[in-house]
Amino acid sequence: MTTPHDERPSSLLDPHEIALLSRALVEWGGPARASDLLARGMGFADGRTLVQRCAALGADLTQDIPLEAADWARVLLAVEIVFASDLVGSGTDWRTTTGLDDDETIRLLRRIQRKLGRVVRPYYGTTPGTSS
Repeated sequence: MTTPHDERPSSLLDPHEIALLSRALVEWGGPARASDLLARGMGFADGRTLVQRCAALGADLTQDIPLEAADWARVLLAVEIVFASDLVGSGTDWRTTTGLDDDETIRLLRRIQRKLGRVVRPYYGTTPGTSS
């Protein structure tokens, strides 16, 4: 069920930005690995739930299903970590595992951060709830 605060991906982002987020979320089911503690800090119940929810959220993005603000915050944080971190994310293997160029990815990610700012603002400096 959607609420008045839910936002469709297409109302916030362009198709390239949505594709980047969706593809990046797939990385959590592949080379990226998060501890339960990190997953909880990202707003997921545990590492297994993070993988499951990232897959579902990626599908929601491509199907233009509205997301709650907390889910937008989870998506953004999950993508930031999976792209940049070599310890738990794709890091230096990003281009190899996704086929996406680092320079273009960071440009798109910065655009996405700016566009999602008003939606995720309530979660700055906090954990976006726990998704189970």
